[in-house]
Amino acid sequence: MIKAENIRKFYGTGDSRTEVLKGISLEIEKGSFTVILGASGSGKSTLLNVLSGLERTDEGSVLYGGENIEKLTDSELTDFRKRKIGFIFQQYYLLSNLNVDKNVKMGAQLGGNKDYGEIISVLGLENKKDKYPSQLSGGEQQRVSVARALAKKPEVLFLDEPTGALDEETGRQVLDYIARLQKESGFTAIMVTHNTNIAQMAQKVVKMNSGKITEEYENKAPKTAYEIGW
Repeated sequence: MIKAENIRKFYGTGDSRTEVLKGISLEIEKGSFTVILGASGSGKSTLLNVLSGLERTDEGSVLYGGENIEKLTDSELTDFRKRKIGFIFQQYYLLSNLNVDKNVKMGAQLGGNKDYGEIISVLGLENKKDKYPSQLSGGEQQRVSVARALAKKPEVLFLDEPTGALDEETGRQVLDYIARLQKESGFTAIMVTHNTNIAQMAQKVVKMNSGKITEEYENKAPKTAYEIGW
């Protein structure tokens, strides 16, 4: 379980100091799919960064199975992310000088996974292994970023607007891949989005506004990527 306790986060100094997260407490069950939903500026991406260890809190704690990652040194926190955390962002962040196979291999090496070929096949990239990012469509590049993240076999996968730059057909395809792999592999998935339709796919939905959680609820019958509106 991931447990956040009274998280506060500030940006800026002096008169320009702004409180972005205002005393957030949250529990996320292991192996679940949670969506953090909110408009731009609601603090949802900052919450994702803090929960994943990309940023530190100013107050409060973030616990993974009882381990408070806020008490880790910088090097320990980096090692923690390498071992346990995967990331998928709206931007693909692929290395342009590496082909598909080597981009995915990078993720696999971070997790000590020598057998990453299956994930390439599962994501329909077998015939693209020797292609470079510039030779791929946006949807194909996002699938490579998904493969790279999952190749390290993370315990927790964080997703920040992963379909924000994709058209509807490609977006549904990518969400379908992620949801199916999450169920099959059993990793915890935490997705940030402003899209209320995507929230229907999650087991748990956390709504945010102005740095606070305004509502939490569970979907008793989560929908597939092809059942939601767009």
